[in-house]
Formats: sequence, structure tokens, C-alpha cells
Amino acid sequence: MLVDTLIEDPRWEAAGLEPLAEAAALATLAHLCLDPDGFEIALLACDDTRIAALNADFRGKPSATNVLSWPSAERGAAQPGAMPQLPQPDGPDAELGDIAIAFDTCQAEAQAADKPFHHHVTHLVVHGVLHLLGFDHIRDPDATLMETTETVILGKLGIPNPYMGA
Repeated sequence: MLVDTLIEDPRWEAAGLEPLAEAAALATLAHLCLDPDGFEIALLACDDTRIAALNADFRGKPSATNVLSWPSAERGAAQPGAMPQLPQPDGPDAELGDIAIAFDTCQAEAQAADKPFHHHVTHLVVHGVLHLLGFDHIRDPDATLMETTETVILGKLGIPNPYMGA
């Protein structure tokens, strides 16, 4: 299994997070021609209280958010809009990093956007995995690359472009 999931909030079990996360992570690595057998990702499935504490500890923002990621290494591209340095399987980069996802915020966002919950969660896992791989959205060219990559991956999973109408 590519994704090792720790479920702290039981609502994630009822939502079927583990197979959703596995499918999203596999699709992301496959799109980038990375063999998933050579990598590991840790996923914490929590609630808003827990993610707010993590956001405060690691980003200095004491509020809930939908997803956080902690890459195991800096892989970002030096040039805006360039592909990041993708990791090599079974090497020191085998552990890609950690992701945390909050049920309450994800559910509220999906409802507000009138999107199926499982589509939104899949998008956020793809987003988190891309962060682990060095993608970012701070600079406009990087955001364009990341959003385009997300849209293609989600399309392969039968999920509509999450940025349409956003």
C-alpha cells in the first residue's frame, strides 16, 4: 500500500477515506511516471480541532484548514512554473512525507461548492501528494502548473475540473 492512513476521526472511516486516498495517490504518481511501489505516504485523517493545532504549530496559523502537507525533502523547482525535482523510488526519498486532512472543513467546502464529498476529498489528497512531490501554488506560474496537473489527474479519475467556476 502506498498510503499509510491513521484515522483519528471515525467519520473518515464511514466516508471511505482509505480507498479514496490510495486511488488518488496512485493516480498522482502514475501521472508523473513514478512507480508507487517505491514510495510511502503517511496520511492523518483528523478533525478541525486537530488540524488547527497542527496549522498553529507548523505554520503559525491557529485556524482549521482542509489539508496540510509535510514533504520529507525540498523538491521545489527553482524556476517559476518548472517541474519540481521528482524523487527516486527506493532511495532516501522513498518516504515522500506526511499529509493531514480535516473532515469538518472538507465537508463544509464540498457542501458550499455543491460538489460530491468524495470528489473534493480526492482533489485534496491529489493536492497534498503534489505538495509532497515539490509542487506549489505560491508563485503564479507554479500555481498554473499545479492546478493543471491536478485537473488532468482528477479527469483520469472521472472527477470534473475543481477550478471551473471557482
